[in-house]
Amino acid sequence: MVTASAGVVPDLDDFTARWEAWHGRHQARLADPHGFLAITGRHWLDGEPRRFPDAPGEWSTGPDGVVVDLATGEELVIGGEPVRGRHDFGIIPERGGVNAVWGDAVIEVAKRGGNDLVRPRHPGNPLRTEFGGTPAYPPHPRWAVTGRYVPFAEPRPTTVGSVVDGLEHVYDAPGRVEFTLDGRDLALTVFPGHEPGSLSALFTDATSGVTTYAANRSLLLPAPAADGTVMLDFNRAVNLPCAYTDLATCPLPPAENRLPVAVEAGEQIPNERA
Repeated sequence: MVTASAGVVPDLDDFTARWEAWHGRHQARLADPHGFLAITGRHWLDGEPRRFPDAPGEWSTGPDGVVVDLATGEELVIGGEPVRGRHDFGIIPERGGVNAVWGDAVIEVAKRGGNDLVRPRHPGNPLRTEFGGTPAYPPHPRWAVTGRYVPFAEPRPTTVGSVVDGLEHVYDAPGRVEFTLDGRDLALTVFPGHEPGSLSALFTDATSGVTTYAANRSLLLPAPAADGTVMLDFNRAVNLPCAYTDLATCPLPPAENRLPVAVEAGEQIPNERA
């Protein structure tokens, strides 16, 4: 196993300042006018056209994908072009989505767990306008450890549960990261991250449901070095949208990612759930 990097211990004031700058940017993205805190409804679609109170039109889905029928006077803007009447969104790919603009709102059309849904995002949603930030543990270098990325021979399709009963997500896990924390040899199965070569890990630990959100937290990892070394900075463990709203469809961690130690670092239970 690989533990902390050799070298000079980071200056705590500088380490804290860099963490605060990063966390401020993360919180700003969370509070975006059309971010997850702006969601006002989670509407699952089927073959029956239905209207929803927070979106225009009648919505349905079928073998050819999602369809909306807009009444006279209703309009969406999709890809910068105004749309009236009937519009075919086509088949939405898994974990994909299309954002349609309606006034100052965005109507997200997406697919999660093989199911099509509509999630309107309104900037005036009180969850967003009253958001005051997420509490977190004070950052400390002891929670930033160097691990070793161990790729699988082939990516492993990994099915995980969801905060929505009956919904499942499938991710291709390229490998796992081994590390030592508090004298314990541990490992996390990782999934591809947002940036090329980067990784992400969903996990729980002994703080989950006590001081941190019970269902999950997420940790982004940079692309591993040529020798497989990679930094895990648990100070940057963050909540997923489901920590703030019941209208999210967040995945749960794989069973092997339930760490038997208390990771007293990163974001804590949001004030909205306290």
